[in-house]
Amino acid sequence: MKIEQIYTGCLSQGAYYIESKGEVAIIDPLRETDQYIEKAEQDGATIKYIFETHFHADFVSGHIDLAKKTGATIVFGPTAKTGYEMHEATDGEQFKIGDITITVLHTPGHTLESTCFLLTDENGKATTLFSGDTLFIGDVGRPDLAQGATGM
Repeated sequence: MKIEQIYTGCLSQGAYYIESKGEVAIIDPLRETDQYIEKAEQDGATIKYIFETHFHADFVSGHIDLAKKTGATIVFGPTAKTGYEMHEATDGEQFKIGDITITVLHTPGHTLESTCFLLTDENGKATTLFSGDTLFIGDVGRPDLAQGATGM
């Protein structure tokens, strides 16, 4: 299993490349998608899933472009509605990538569809939580954004 963070300091944006047994998942991809395709080619792997933790208002995601180029499935959490093809996951739904599993944890607050993704390794041990803008080191994402946008 390989997990690589791809961080863009100017946007404070972290994307993740996860590979196991020739299958890849990308979480919150940046707009420039060739880097993911090149990494997968170097690993002799196929990009299977593109996970989005939430709708991003502060940067342009490359999920649609990456899905078109690779045939990977875009996955959002519950309540997500889009004008393009994607899989609206259910809370607790699991996705296999090689020997690992990614579990959907619906965590509405920052946005209504905000979702964390819990990675379980090949031994069945939960090892990594990809929290998007739900949790930060020493802080939490702003839940007032979703409330304001929906008049809640």
